[in-house]
Amino acid sequence: MLVELGVVDQRYDAVKEVLDGGGTVTEVAERYGVTRQSLHNWLRRYRERGMAGLVDRSKRPRSCPHRTPARAELKVIELRRDHPRWGPRRLAYELARKGLDPVPSRSSIYRILVRSGLVEPRARRRKRSDYIRWERARPMELWQLDVVEARLEGGSAVKILTGVDDHSRFCVVASAMPRATARPVCEAFAQALRAYGVPQALLTDNGRVFTGRHAKARHEVLFDRICRENGIRHLLTAVRSPTTTGKIERFHRTLRDELLSTRSFSSLAEVQRALDHYVVTYNTLRPHQALGMVTPIERFALAGPQAAPLTGALEEVQEGEIVTDAKHDHIRRVDGNGRIHFAGARYYAGSGLARDSVTVRLVDDEVCILYRGEVMRTYQRRHPKEKEEVIYSHHRRQSNRTIA
Repeated sequence: MLVELGVVDQRYDAVKEVLDGGGTVTEVAERYGVTRQSLHNWLRRYRERGMAGLVDRSKRPRSCPHRTPARAELKVIELRRDHPRWGPRRLAYELARKGLDPVPSRSSIYRILVRSGLVEPRARRRKRSDYIRWERARPMELWQLDVVEARLEGGSAVKILTGVDDHSRFCVVASAMPRATARPVCEAFAQALRAYGVPQALLTDNGRVFTGRHAKARHEVLFDRICRENGIRHLLTAVRSPTTTGKIERFHRTLRDELLSTRSFSSLAEVQRALDHYVVTYNTLRPHQALGMVTPIERFALAGPQAAPLTGALEEVQEGEIVTDAKHDHIRRVDGNGRIHFAGARYYAGSGLARDSVTVRLVDDEVCILYRGEVMRTYQRRHPKEKEEVIYSHHRRQSNRTIA
């Protein structure tokens, strides 16, 4: 008759044979099919703890020096809940900024997020080393421009001309317009050139607003003409090759995730205000992963002060005569004394804005001076209202001549 014995019982029998039966460790170990070392361990544990010493013990280590401390794990979870769109790399960067020591690695943070149910585990993507990436060596060597769409609450579409510097990812333009036609696109482009200077080259897709090279009746559009007359080499992507303008496409994805898809807009002006605020944050405060977690402005600043010797077609979109989509918005150049000239009157913009451009906005009887979307100064109107009609009619004539 066969009897099935438990593991503890068999160990106990082996121990008793050595202790009470007079058997040697070698003989008993061979009979039970175990090593002498195992039998010696059973004897020692039996003498120390009795039958309890013969029970299998957990192989889990009593401590793990590599385990993330509970305090750090809690900080990761709290920060992720406050900022659901931040990934492991951004979380590690922000934790270091807040003085956490030690900061968990990106892989540790990812495992913490998975354990906490804050992210869904997924298959690993291709290694970064598998991708062929290119980048210009210095700022202002190349800009990438494209158009992205947003929606107002009523469902109508708004077009946004965006542009980034290839080396620094610095956003040089983000201008909302009802339609991406020649006039508003070129006005926004001109403002970017005056604000930051003339890049050596420009990369866009083959959209009709950017080029007429692929049209049936090949012709030069205003955008191409501006590039040619200002010495900007205009590069085009291959047909159906969006990855060529990968940096501006990635900017669009970030813009959608962090702004356009997270809130609603009631008007074009509201879209532009949100864009202005977002661009300031993106350029100056938001660390960029592709730049080693530095902000775009830190890299773009290496270009130094940029002059804007604009010529040719841009003289038709005259400095100080650009009208934005709002009827009462105008661009003016600040002189060396910090003043602007508008409708026959002078207004002080600020000595810190000398040689830069500002927006003049008319609101009822007030003249507001804005710089990069922020109101800097407000004055009571010093010019007669009849002057405004002269300015508007001049704008219309210039616009018709340029578009024609």
